[in-house]
Amino acid sequence: MSSPTVAELVPILQTAIGPALLISGVGLLLLTMTNRLGRVVDRARLLVHQLEDCPAELRSRKAAQLPILWQRARQIRLAITFASISALLAAILVVMLFLSALLRIEDAWLISVLFILCMGTLIASLIVFLRDINRSLTALKVELEEGHRKAG
Repeated sequence: MSSPTVAELVPILQTAIGPALLISGVGLLLLTMTNRLGRVVDRARLLVHQLEDCPAELRSRKAAQLPILWQRARQIRLAITFASISALLAAILVVMLFLSALLRIEDAWLISVLFILCMGTLIASLIVFLRDINRSLTALKVELEEGHRKAG
């Protein structure tokens, strides 16, 4: 079995560019998600600290935000997990494209399944991420109601 020529590898390189770009895009998405997770964690810690010095009539309203923040943190963690799996599958896809060319193995099913799983986990990550964004509006509503009550 002979090694493929450079001319034979060029189409593989061209094919591998898509999954490689996907890894870059998912990396930026992960950066956004980890920043959101950090903000949720910071907000929860601040609320817990404020509960210690909070008057009793405000304590329940502030405490009502904590379960929402916990759910958001769990959702963001799930979104990060799905996005990380997507990037991992994209990396495996690139490796499999090259191995199939080097070893002259024609396994379109494996490549197709890896790509579909990669896209499926990315879609799942984005759905969970959108759910977190909607959940953050719930937390904001609780906080705004608290501010409205203080002002009124």
